[in-house]
Amino acid sequence: MFLVTIIHTYCAISNFAGKYYVVDVGYPLQRGFLKPYSGTRYHLPDFRRGSRPIQGRREIFNQAHSSLRSVIERSFGVWKKKWKILRDMPPYSLTKQRDIVIATMSLHNYIRRHPSRSDTHFRACDEDEHFIYPAGIQRRTGQSNENSGGDHVIGIRVGVDEMVALRDSIADQLHRA
Repeated sequence: MFLVTIIHTYCAISNFAGKYYVVDVGYPLQRGFLKPYSGTRYHLPDFRRGSRPIQGRREIFNQAHSSLRSVIERSFGVWKKKWKILRDMPPYSLTKQRDIVIATMSLHNYIRRHPSRSDTHFRACDEDEHFIYPAGIQRRTGQSNENSGGDHVIGIRVGVDEMVALRDSIADQLHRA
């Protein structure tokens, strides 16, 4: 219920047109949630093992999606390691929490863009491209809701056709590239 309230209240007052959350298969397929194809190879280690080459547009999309999620997880891991307030956000208002996130990400970007300000947390990720801080991994577990009769996570199904078309369009573009 809490998630439904946030999505309907906060997202409704914001302009998120053309912006999407890159989510894993455990999230519902709905407007704003760009998830990988179910039943298709997805995780980067599966692609790295080289047991077989990437085949078809779905695997190409899933490999690109997984790579992007890996970059996001690594960034959040460094970010949460550096600013402990983000690991256990105090019970501030949603507006104040948003401002804290924006402020810490601004500092994160400033430090990252100025290499003269050497930082141990960034260095750990720079030295090992597969390194992820444990605090940065927050995955939802569960099964895909893509083909279910209803989304029990959110309670609504909105924009499914839109997201399927977007995902297919991206997959086609990647396949042609």
